[in-house]
Amino acid sequence: MKIHEYQAKRILSEYGVPVPEGGVAYTPEEAANLVETLGGNAVVKAQVHAGGRGKAGGVKLVASAAEAAEFAASILGTNLVTFQTGPEGVPVRQVLVEEAIDVADELYLGVVIDGAAEGIVVIASEAGGMEIEEVADATPEKILRAVIDPVLGFQPFQGRSLAYGLNLDGSLVRPVGALIENLCRAFQENDCSLAEINPLVITTDGRALAVDAKLNFDDDAMFRHRDLNEFYDAEQEDEGEVEARKYDINYVKLDGSVGCIVNGAGLAMATMDVVLSGGAKPANFLDIGGGADEDKVAQALNIVLSDKSVELVLVNIFGGILRCDVAARGFLMAAEAAPHAVRPMVVRMLGTNADEGRRILSESSLDVTLVDDLSGAAGAIKDAVVS
Repeated sequence: MKIHEYQAKRILSEYGVPVPEGGVAYTPEEAANLVETLGGNAVVKAQVHAGGRGKAGGVKLVASAAEAAEFAASILGTNLVTFQTGPEGVPVRQVLVEEAIDVADELYLGVVIDGAAEGIVVIASEAGGMEIEEVADATPEKILRAVIDPVLGFQPFQGRSLAYGLNLDGSLVRPVGALIENLCRAFQENDCSLAEINPLVITTDGRALAVDAKLNFDDDAMFRHRDLNEFYDAEQEDEGEVEARKYDINYVKLDGSVGCIVNGAGLAMATMDVVLSGGAKPANFLDIGGGADEDKVAQALNIVLSDKSVELVLVNIFGGILRCDVAARGFLMAAEAAPHAVRPMVVRMLGTNADEGRRILSESSLDVTLVDDLSGAAGAIKDAVVS
């Protein structure tokens, strides 16, 4: 689950991470009032679940309350389009108004779960304010890492070591080290999948401030953090992903034209590779899970078909807990409910009741191409792309 910047800063401040003074505004008048309380100079930032806001015109430095109100009026209620959103953008419902900062230096600080390290890793860089992927590619020597021991946890010396590596003034080593420790504590205690401060600013008067902040949470751990549910903003997500969440379907929208319906996350990843080998691009990742019934299968197909970019649906079912005949009847349910939305389907079914599932589909009115293996699926996709 993603949350807005102002929400992330609220959480981090509770853990002792310094953040700029400011507040959230939902109207131009509220933005103007906040700027007045901040002394007339401030930065106004659109609140959306996407990066690249500055380049997209979603961040503005203002020098008066009137200027803040004018900018807020121009952006509130609109959709902001950045390189991380689709062409339709995401809605702006509130803006964050914060004190203007005199910047001496910009750093990067992040905490992630690293599969290679088999644990939590702290990443720091003196090249803040840039995409960390660009820094890693162009100047990898500027990336510092510290692996957190799963038993001992984050150690204070690790924070000081990272602070020294950032070439900070000696007076800032301990404060920044403590800040890093607090960020790690917030990450672990809230079951985050990502905690990022970019940039972590060193001000001209010697403060370290989290000028921007991002927190993502592990969906599978949200039952332990009911209080965080209030931060969920469905408007910032794809409609299909919101709908899939209701039915406990793992769905992520992508930018291709072949919709995928699969049972099993690993099989879903392999299926997307099959789509690529067939000369097309997957429109989504979808893992329907092992215990789906006919209604859940029907909902999965409805979600895939709701994506107007989908021209072809690839079904890859390995029958086990989810029987192939149950999946087939679920597809028919969806087709009968919305026949105008149905697209051609390439179907591979193996496992429990596969013959019955194939028979149900072959005798239906659906435009179905049945294949025996993944190479056959790739070939069917290639034929569809050519035609």
